Amino acid sequence: MRVHFAVYARGLRRHSTYRAATVAGVLTNSVFGAINAMVLLAVFAARPRINGYDATDAVTQVFVGQMLITVTMIISIAPSLDLAERIRTGEIASDLLRPVSLQGWWLAQDLGRATFGLVFRGLPTFLVGVVLFDVVIPDGVGRSLVFLASVFLAALIGFALRYLYSLCGFWMLDSRGVWAINGLVGPVIAGMLLPLALFPPTIGDMLRLLPWACMVQIPAEILLGKDDLPGGGALGGLALQGLWAAVLLGAGTYLTSVATRRAVIQGG
Repeated sequence: MRVHFAVYARGLRRHSTYRAATVAGVLTNSVFGAINAMVLLAVFAARPRINGYDATDAVTQVFVGQMLITVTMIISIAPSLDLAERIRTGEIASDLLRPVSLQGWWLAQDLGRATFGLVFRGLPTFLVGVVLFDVVIPDGVGRSLVFLASVFLAALIGFALRYLYSLCGFWMLDSRGVWAINGLVGPVIAGMLLPLALFPPTIGDMLRLLPWACMVQIPAEILLGKDDLPGGGALGGLALQGLWAAVLLGAGTYLTSVATRRAVIQGG
Protein backbone atom coordinates (compact mmCIF):
# COMPACT_ATOMS: atom_id res chain seq x y z
CA MET A 1 0.00 0.00 0.00
CA ARG A 2 2.90 2.37 0.74
CA VAL A 3 4.22 1.80 -2.76
CA HIS A 4 0.89 2.66 -4.34
CA PHE A 5 0.53 5.79 -2.22
CA ALA A 6 4.04 6.87 -3.28
CA VAL A 7 3.13 6.32 -6.93
CA TYR A 8 -0.10 8.28 -6.40
CA ALA A 9 1.87 11.18 -4.91
CA ARG A 10 4.31 11.00 -7.81
CA GLY A 11 1.46 11.29 -10.32
CA LEU A 12 0.02 14.24 -8.40
CA ARG A 13 3.39 16.01 -8.23
CA ARG A 14 4.23 15.31 -11.86
CA HIS A 15 1.12 16.99 -13.21
CA SER A 16 1.36 19.91 -10.78
CA THR A 17 4.45 21.11 -12.67
CA TYR A 18 2.42 21.99 -15.79
CA ARG A 19 0.93 25.19 -14.36
CA ALA A 20 0.64 27.17 -17.59
CA ALA A 21 -1.04 24.20 -19.27
CA THR A 22 -3.46 23.95 -16.34
CA VAL A 23 -4.47 27.62 -16.64
CA ALA A 24 -4.84 27.25 -20.41
CA GLY A 25 -6.95 24.13 -19.85
CA VAL A 26 -9.31 25.96 -17.49
CA LEU A 27 -9.73 28.73 -20.05
CA THR A 28 -10.32 26.27 -22.90
CA ASN A 29 -12.83 24.17 -20.96
CA SER A 30 -14.65 27.29 -19.78
CA VAL A 31 -14.96 28.71 -23.30
CA PHE A 32 -16.16 25.44 -24.82
CA GLY A 33 -18.53 24.95 -21.91
CA ALA A 34 -20.01 28.42 -22.38
CA ILE A 35 -20.45 27.86 -26.13
CA ASN A 36 -22.12 24.49 -25.58
CA ALA A 37 -24.33 25.95 -22.83
CA MET A 38 -25.53 28.81 -25.05
CA VAL A 39 -26.38 26.39 -27.86
CA LEU A 40 -28.45 24.28 -25.45
CA LEU A 41 -30.14 27.38 -24.03
CA ALA A 42 -31.26 28.22 -27.55
CA VAL A 43 -32.65 24.69 -27.95
CA PHE A 44 -34.58 24.87 -24.68
CA ALA A 45 -35.88 28.34 -25.51
CA ALA A 46 -37.79 26.66 -28.34
CA ARG A 47 -38.82 23.67 -26.24
CA PRO A 48 -38.62 24.26 -22.45
CA ARG A 49 -38.65 20.60 -21.41
CA ILE A 50 -37.25 17.52 -23.17
CA ASN A 51 -37.56 14.04 -21.64
CA GLY A 52 -37.46 15.40 -18.08
CA TYR A 53 -34.62 17.88 -18.71
CA ASP A 54 -34.94 21.65 -18.63
CA ALA A 55 -32.40 24.34 -19.54
CA THR A 56 -30.84 24.40 -16.06
CA ASP A 57 -30.33 20.63 -16.11
CA ALA A 58 -28.71 20.74 -19.54
CA VAL A 59 -26.34 23.61 -18.69
CA THR A 60 -25.38 21.93 -15.42
CA GLN A 61 -24.51 18.73 -17.28
CA VAL A 62 -22.38 20.71 -19.73
CA PHE A 63 -20.18 22.01 -16.94
CA VAL A 64 -20.12 18.69 -15.09
CA GLY A 65 -18.81 17.21 -18.32
CA GLN A 66 -16.18 19.92 -18.69
CA MET A 67 -15.16 19.38 -15.06
CA LEU A 68 -14.73 15.64 -15.64
CA ILE A 69 -12.70 15.88 -18.85
CA THR A 70 -9.37 15.77 -17.02
CA VAL A 71 -10.68 13.27 -14.47
CA THR A 72 -11.79 10.66 -16.99
CA MET A 73 -9.74 11.78 -20.06
CA ILE A 74 -12.72 10.75 -22.17
CA ILE A 75 -11.90 13.20 -24.97
CA SER A 76 -8.59 11.68 -26.01
CA ILE A 77 -7.92 10.65 -29.60
CA ALA A 78 -4.25 9.97 -28.76
CA PRO A 79 -3.04 7.65 -25.98
CA SER A 80 -3.47 9.48 -22.67
CA LEU A 81 -1.86 6.69 -20.65
CA ASP A 82 1.91 6.35 -21.05
CA LEU A 83 1.47 2.59 -20.80
CA ALA A 84 0.35 2.45 -24.43
CA GLU A 85 3.62 3.91 -25.69
CA ARG A 86 5.67 1.72 -23.34
CA ILE A 87 4.01 -1.38 -24.76
CA ARG A 88 4.67 -0.19 -28.31
CA THR A 89 8.38 0.52 -27.68
CA GLY A 90 9.05 -2.49 -25.46
CA GLU A 91 9.80 -0.42 -22.34
CA ILE A 92 6.99 -2.37 -20.70
CA ALA A 93 9.63 -5.00 -19.90
CA SER A 94 10.96 -2.90 -17.02
CA ASP A 95 7.42 -2.34 -15.71
CA LEU A 96 6.84 -6.08 -15.54
CA LEU A 97 9.90 -6.47 -13.29
CA ARG A 98 8.36 -4.39 -10.52
CA PRO A 99 7.15 -6.36 -7.46
CA VAL A 100 3.66 -4.82 -7.78
CA SER A 101 0.81 -5.46 -10.19
CA LEU A 102 1.01 -3.62 -13.50
CA GLN A 103 -2.59 -2.42 -13.27
CA GLY A 104 -2.26 -1.31 -9.65
CA TRP A 105 0.85 0.74 -10.42
CA TRP A 106 -0.75 2.60 -13.32
CA LEU A 107 -4.04 3.05 -11.45
CA ALA A 108 -2.28 4.73 -8.53
CA GLN A 109 -0.39 7.05 -10.88
CA ASP A 110 -3.50 7.90 -12.87
CA LEU A 111 -5.52 8.67 -9.74
CA GLY A 112 -2.82 11.17 -8.77
CA ARG A 113 -3.23 12.84 -12.17
CA ALA A 114 -7.03 12.77 -11.85
CA THR A 115 -6.93 14.33 -8.37
CA PHE A 116 -4.83 17.24 -9.58
CA GLY A 117 -7.03 17.66 -12.66
CA LEU A 118 -10.22 17.73 -10.59
CA VAL A 119 -9.00 20.23 -7.99
CA PHE A 120 -7.03 22.64 -10.16
CA ARG A 121 -8.74 22.38 -13.54
CA GLY A 122 -12.15 20.73 -13.12
CA LEU A 123 -13.50 22.67 -10.14
CA PRO A 124 -12.41 26.11 -11.45
CA THR A 125 -14.13 25.32 -14.75
CA PHE A 126 -17.32 24.33 -12.92
CA LEU A 127 -17.17 27.55 -10.87
CA VAL A 128 -17.04 29.54 -14.12
CA GLY A 129 -20.31 27.83 -15.05
CA VAL A 130 -21.79 28.75 -11.68
CA VAL A 131 -20.84 32.41 -12.18
CA LEU A 132 -22.01 32.71 -15.81
CA PHE A 133 -25.07 30.45 -15.83
CA ASP A 134 -27.79 29.03 -13.62
CA VAL A 135 -25.89 25.86 -12.68
CA VAL A 136 -27.09 23.46 -9.98
CA ILE A 137 -24.72 22.88 -7.06
CA PRO A 138 -25.03 20.22 -4.33
CA ASP A 139 -27.53 21.42 -1.71
CA GLY A 140 -26.06 19.64 1.30
CA VAL A 141 -23.19 17.59 2.69
CA GLY A 142 -24.93 14.31 1.88
CA ARG A 143 -25.45 15.05 -1.79
CA SER A 144 -21.93 16.50 -2.06
CA LEU A 145 -20.43 13.28 -0.71
CA VAL A 146 -22.56 11.14 -3.02
CA PHE A 147 -21.48 13.26 -5.98
CA LEU A 148 -17.80 12.98 -4.99
CA ALA A 149 -18.21 9.20 -4.74
CA SER A 150 -19.67 9.24 -8.24
CA VAL A 151 -16.72 11.31 -9.51
CA PHE A 152 -14.29 8.83 -7.95
CA LEU A 153 -16.05 5.91 -9.64
CA ALA A 154 -16.02 7.85 -12.92
CA ALA A 155 -12.24 8.21 -12.55
CA LEU A 156 -11.90 4.45 -11.96
CA ILE A 157 -13.99 3.63 -15.03
CA GLY A 158 -12.09 6.15 -17.14
CA PHE A 159 -8.79 4.57 -16.12
CA ALA A 160 -10.05 1.02 -16.60
CA LEU A 161 -11.20 1.74 -20.16
CA ARG A 162 -7.96 3.49 -21.08
CA TYR A 163 -5.96 0.67 -19.52
CA LEU A 164 -7.83 -1.82 -21.72
CA TYR A 165 -7.20 0.35 -24.78
CA SER A 166 -3.50 0.32 -23.91
CA LEU A 167 -3.44 -3.46 -23.51
CA CYS A 168 -4.63 -3.77 -27.12
CA GLY A 169 -1.04 -2.93 -28.01
CA PHE A 170 0.04 -6.43 -26.98
CA TRP A 171 -2.03 -7.82 -29.85
CA MET A 172 -2.19 -4.94 -32.32
CA LEU A 173 1.36 -3.57 -31.82
CA ASP A 174 -0.06 -0.03 -32.11
CA SER A 175 -3.23 0.87 -30.23
CA ARG A 176 -3.60 4.42 -31.55
CA GLY A 177 -6.50 3.41 -33.80
CA VAL A 178 -8.47 2.20 -30.78
CA TRP A 179 -7.76 5.47 -28.97
CA ALA A 180 -8.86 7.51 -31.98
CA ILE A 181 -12.19 5.69 -32.26
CA ASN A 182 -12.83 6.14 -28.53
CA GLY A 183 -11.93 9.82 -28.68
CA LEU A 184 -14.55 10.38 -31.36
CA VAL A 185 -17.35 8.09 -30.16
CA GLY A 186 -16.85 8.11 -26.38
CA PRO A 187 -17.83 11.74 -25.68
CA VAL A 188 -21.05 11.33 -27.70
CA ILE A 189 -22.32 8.21 -25.97
CA ALA A 190 -21.17 9.46 -22.56
CA GLY A 191 -23.36 12.57 -22.64
CA MET A 192 -20.36 14.89 -22.83
CA LEU A 193 -21.36 16.76 -25.98
CA LEU A 194 -25.12 16.37 -25.64
CA PRO A 195 -27.13 15.10 -22.63
CA LEU A 196 -28.46 11.61 -23.30
CA ALA A 197 -31.89 12.91 -22.28
CA LEU A 198 -31.98 14.71 -25.63
CA PHE A 199 -31.65 11.42 -27.51
CA PRO A 200 -34.76 9.39 -28.41
CA PRO A 201 -35.84 7.73 -25.12
CA THR A 202 -35.07 4.16 -26.20
CA ILE A 203 -31.58 5.04 -27.38
CA GLY A 204 -30.87 7.27 -24.39
CA ASP A 205 -31.96 4.58 -21.92
CA MET A 206 -29.72 2.00 -23.60
CA LEU A 207 -26.70 4.33 -23.63
CA ARG A 208 -27.18 5.08 -19.91
CA LEU A 209 -26.37 1.45 -19.14
CA LEU A 210 -22.96 1.56 -20.84
CA PRO A 211 -19.71 2.37 -19.00
CA TRP A 212 -19.14 5.59 -20.98
CA ALA A 213 -22.34 7.10 -19.56
CA CYS A 214 -20.99 6.34 -16.08
CA MET A 215 -18.25 8.91 -16.68
CA VAL A 216 -20.50 11.91 -17.41
CA GLN A 217 -24.24 11.26 -17.66
CA ILE A 218 -24.65 9.35 -14.40
CA PRO A 219 -22.57 11.79 -12.27
CA ALA A 220 -24.51 14.71 -13.78
CA GLU A 221 -27.88 13.09 -13.01
CA ILE A 222 -26.74 12.29 -9.47
CA LEU A 223 -25.84 15.96 -8.97
CA LEU A 224 -29.19 17.01 -10.43
CA GLY A 225 -31.06 14.61 -8.14
CA LYS A 226 -32.80 12.74 -10.95
CA ASP A 227 -35.01 9.84 -9.87
CA ASP A 228 -34.97 7.95 -13.17
CA LEU A 229 -31.36 6.78 -12.94
CA PRO A 230 -30.73 3.11 -13.78
CA GLY A 231 -31.58 1.24 -10.58
CA GLY A 232 -33.52 4.24 -9.25
CA GLY A 233 -32.04 7.36 -7.64
CA ALA A 234 -28.47 8.20 -6.68
CA LEU A 235 -27.73 4.85 -5.05
CA GLY A 236 -28.81 3.06 -8.20
CA GLY A 237 -26.47 5.25 -10.23
CA LEU A 238 -23.59 4.55 -7.85
CA ALA A 239 -24.33 0.83 -8.01
CA LEU A 240 -24.16 0.89 -11.82
CA GLN A 241 -20.87 2.78 -11.70
CA GLY A 242 -19.47 0.40 -9.10
CA LEU A 243 -20.50 -2.61 -11.19
CA TRP A 244 -18.78 -1.29 -14.31
CA ALA A 245 -15.66 -0.32 -12.34
CA ALA A 246 -15.41 -3.85 -10.93
CA VAL A 247 -16.07 -5.52 -14.29
CA LEU A 248 -13.59 -3.38 -16.21
CA LEU A 249 -10.84 -3.58 -13.60
CA GLY A 250 -11.40 -7.33 -13.40
CA ALA A 251 -11.11 -7.56 -17.18
CA GLY A 252 -7.89 -5.54 -16.99
CA THR A 253 -6.43 -7.91 -14.42
CA TYR A 254 -7.30 -10.97 -16.50
CA LEU A 255 -6.08 -9.53 -19.81
CA THR A 256 -2.85 -8.37 -18.17
CA SER A 257 -2.07 -11.95 -17.15
CA VAL A 258 -2.89 -13.20 -20.66
CA ALA A 259 -0.91 -10.45 -22.38
CA THR A 260 2.23 -10.76 -20.29
CA ARG A 261 2.40 -14.50 -20.92
CA ARG A 262 2.66 -13.83 -24.63
CA ALA A 263 4.80 -10.68 -24.46
CA VAL A 264 7.82 -10.66 -26.77
CA ILE A 265 10.38 -7.92 -26.20
CA GLN A 266 12.69 -7.31 -29.16
CA GLY A 267 12.36 -10.90 -30.30
CA GLY A 268 13.34 -12.42 -26.96
